[in-house]
Order: sequence, then C-alpha cells, then structure tokens
Amino acid sequence: MTTEPKQSTITIWGGEERHLLDGATQVPVVHSVSFGYPDLDSWLDVALGKTDGHIYGRNTNPTVEVFEEKVRLLEGGEAATSASTGMAIISNALHSIVSPGQRIVSVKDTYGGTSQLFTNHLPRMGYECVLVDTNQTEAIEAAIADGCDLLYLETPTNPTLKVLDLARLTAAGHAVGATVMVDNTFATPINQLPLAYGADLVVHSATKFLGGHADALGGVAVGSKELIKTIYGYREINGATLHPEAAYLLLRGMKTLSLRIERQNANALAVAEYLANHPKVTAVNYPGLASHPSHSVAAKQMSGFGGMLSFSLGNDLNSVRGFLPRLRFAHRAANLGAVETIVGPPATTSHVECTAAEREALGIPEGLIRYSAGIEDIDDLLADLDQALESI
Repeated sequence: MTTEPKQSTITIWGGEERHLLDGATQVPVVHSVSFGYPDLDSWLDVALGKTDGHIYGRNTNPTVEVFEEKVRLLEGGEAATSASTGMAIISNALHSIVSPGQRIVSVKDTYGGTSQLFTNHLPRMGYECVLVDTNQTEAIEAAIADGCDLLYLETPTNPTLKVLDLARLTAAGHAVGATVMVDNTFATPINQLPLAYGADLVVHSATKFLGGHADALGGVAVGSKELIKTIYGYREINGATLHPEAAYLLLRGMKTLSLRIERQNANALAVAEYLANHPKVTAVNYPGLASHPSHSVAAKQMSGFGGMLSFSLGNDLNSVRGFLPRLRFAHRAANLGAVETIVGPPATTSHVECTAAEREALGIPEGLIRYSAGIEDIDDLLADLDQALESI
C-alpha cells in the first residue's frame, strides 16, 4: 500500500529524485547561467512553457527548482517560487498581487522590514495600507469589511509572538474578495500550515528556520499556480533571483528541519517556563505558555509552538545592555532560526529599520529581548540564563 510521505520524510526526499545525476545521492549545484538546446523548436517549447526546462539563470535554475519544490510539498500548495531574500519574496509578492490605489490590511507588529513597506514605501507609491492592533481581532475584521484587496498576516509575530486566528481572519478576507497572504517564517511548515486554514499564499524568509545554519539568504512563496505565476513573472523581471549555491545550502539545511524544529520547540518552551518564573523578568511572550493571551488559538492551529520567544527585563535598553554580554551560549546577532541560540533587542534585530518612536507606535518596547532557541542541551541554556540574570 502506497501512502503519502510525512513531513519529516519530505524534508529529506521531497523534490529531489528527478534531479539526481549519474547515481549521485545529493542534488547538484548548477552554476550555468544559460541552458542550450539542439534546435529552435525544442528551445521554443521551453520558452513558451509547453515543456519543462530552463533557459536563463535569472529566470529558473535546476537547483533552485528542487528547493522550491521541497517547500511546496511541505506547505501543501500547488506551486512555489523563490527570491534572493525573505524581504525580496515579500516585496515581490506585494507588488505583483496588488496595485497602487488598492487597500492592504495588516497588523501593527509585523516584522520591521515588512512594517516599513506598509508605513513608508507602499503609501508613497499610492497604496492604501491600514495597520490594526494585532490583539484586536474584531477591529481587524472591521478594517477588512471596510474594504480589503490584500490581507497580510504574520503569526506568530516578530518579535512579540502574538498569534492570529488564521481560519477566522482568512474567512473575513475572502468574504470581501481579498487575497490572504501569511508570513509563516516563525512557525515553519513543521508547526503550522496556513494554506490548510484557507490562506492563498504563504511566504518564508528561508534564511531562518528552513536553512537553519545562518549561512544562506533566501525567500520562498507557496500558493496557487495562478498566484505563483504572477509573482514569478514580476520577480523574473525584478531580478531578485535566488542563487543556486544558496539554494543548495538551504536544501542541505532542510534535511534536518523536522529534527531541529522538534528540539527548538522543546527548548523554547523550557526557556519560556523558566523565564516566566524568574523575579527579574517582567514579561514573557511565548504561545506555548498557558498564560499567553492566544494560547488556545495557537494550540488549535499549530502542532508545535516554535523556537522563538521574547521577554522583558525592563522598559529601556539599559537592562538589555547589562544582560546580553553575560550570556555564554548565545550569539548577539540579527538573525533567528539557526542551530545556535541567538539573542538581541528589536532595536538591532527585527525592527532595526525603525526609529524608537516607530517601534513604540507598533507596540514594541525598547527593553524587549528576542530569543531564538537553538538545539543546545537545555540544561546548559537554562544555566546560562540563570547566571546572566543573577549577575545583573
């Protein structure tokens, strides 16, 4: 009896078999910029999309194609396309799906780069962007009902770990004919499948958990064939192509995605529980805690609560300055989702593009610390946090 493979198997085998060469067990890195054909007719068939193939590296590439296919299979979509970074896929998707004069509804505390698009760049180009308090579901629904061409959601949010009800908000978006786009970077397809809750498009910064080793930039989108064709058509001309070497590194990282996420889920929960009971910690944001305002929603739509959390030691950067240098097992860096634990405040990580006033308006306190749990031994991580907190 043949059964559909589980996700942990897809992370290893998905999309690869057709591209293995001469008995090789790993996908090759194809560096060729152009792809030749023996005659004009076979060349034209590929150019017109009648047969599969590649023509020019800015458009498509065999190694990149395998990466896209693996993510497509994990997310359960019809098609996928990629770009050079997470922000490249997000901005290319936005520009190709909606046009100036149309209305985008989103929430206030999305990732800082995305927020900059909504607050600065897109309005300047003639787009109407409405940002609603993330915790106010009824207010989001009201903004959608007032008119919405694209509903942009991010859950859990970066860096406040707020959770949005995907089924409820997607239904509200579709009721007014909106396209629903979800950033699934924090959750990953191992923990959450937005398309299963009605979303039209899922995007990832593949640089983060998908790659998992902090050594390759990339972005990817998964959705219907029609939507992906539209995004690909814009990205092809825009030129933000994912490099085949980066695609290979992302593919290699994804081989252990399921194992890494399982460990990072467990480590993040243990860290969150420890911090929630520490007298020097004023707040902890993690959807796996029963005290999280949207824990029940997260439990409904997530199979795991993720490797990300955030917490506060005070209301300004002074407490952060004293704490971060004392950590031994954590990189102080602007990244997340890697095998190593990574920490930092929004001022230097998720919302470095924003001013302090802009972060305050988005509901992001200066004393917040974003914590990306790695796959280290949990006893070492907890002991490290303990000594760092006790010494401040």
